[in-house]
Amino acid sequence: ITTGIWHIDKGQTLNSTMPSFEQDIESCHLFSSALTDISTPGTPYHLAVLTCIFFASSTFVISTLTQNYSQVDKLWSITPFLYSWMTVVDSRTKWMAVLATLWGLRLTANFHRRGGYSWPIWKGEEDYRWSYIQQGHYVGILKNRWAWSLFNLIFISFYQIFLLLGIVAPSFVAYTMANHPGCRISQWVDWNLWGLDGLATALFLLSLVVETIADNQQFRFQTEKYRLIREGKERKGDYADGFCQRGLFSIARKPNYAAEQLIWISYYLFSVAATGGKNWWNWSFMGCFLLVILFQGSGRFTEKLTLLKYPDKYAQYQKRVPLYVPGPMKLWRIIIANGDDEKKTM
Repeated sequence: ITTGIWHIDKGQTLNSTMPSFEQDIESCHLFSSALTDISTPGTPYHLAVLTCIFFASSTFVISTLTQNYSQVDKLWSITPFLYSWMTVVDSRTKWMAVLATLWGLRLTANFHRRGGYSWPIWKGEEDYRWSYIQQGHYVGILKNRWAWSLFNLIFISFYQIFLLLGIVAPSFVAYTMANHPGCRISQWVDWNLWGLDGLATALFLLSLVVETIADNQQFRFQTEKYRLIREGKERKGDYADGFCQRGLFSIARKPNYAAEQLIWISYYLFSVAATGGKNWWNWSFMGCFLLVILFQGSGRFTEKLTLLKYPDKYAQYQKRVPLYVPGPMKLWRIIIANGDDEKKTM
């Protein structure tokens, strides 16, 4: 008797011949499979790593020659969804690639309107934070030319470029689960929007909407602020303070940073769904974990620079509004206070 890919001899029951879900999980070694595929030409893993090395090497050379250290920023929103399309083998990996592409196109458009891209491509606006770091304000030794070059090579170029591969690593786990002979879990746990796939999708899209709203609010605020400055008009409220404190920025000081972190934590859930929820921890978690760590450092460094620019007002803002995630009671008080403010202005 033949059922699907399984052959059943007479006298055998279906249950006695088909491997159990737990047995499949035990015979599937995700990390060792990934290491094998990285060294195997033609696999998505191998192609992605080679692409990473190319981008990292290019950004190091270009940034060194041009003294513009925001070359990785130009690739930040593009390379992850390129990697995700390398892994497409089933409905889950295709949907993950679609979501990564939505994220990438939106972030690319936002970066472009802020002057991030220009021609030639190695020009464009540089992140102001690199200048402060290069001057030794964050780590003193980086004032040294050779130390800075090493920092540019290891952290700015290679670490960040490989981190962009890491955040879409769940796509590679989902690829392995669907494609590897020992990990054919997709035969038993298919793409399901009513399960973990649906939860991951909902959290991803919700975070993407929050990030979009926050970026738009910040862009409109900065555009209007500089218009008032340029035209020599009086600035009031937030515009006089110099930084946005309205909308989502009344709930968290960096709501766009918070949403970005949640986007990739949500993306990790797809890798869990690919294992049928039986394997909550796999190697691809390192991607979103390292991204969160990066945002803790970059967020606080940005705060330090903002405090230097607006010492009194921003210190008051820090006491009033949390950096990323407000507590439930704090969030409720903010919502009620905003609602009362709106009523008073009606």
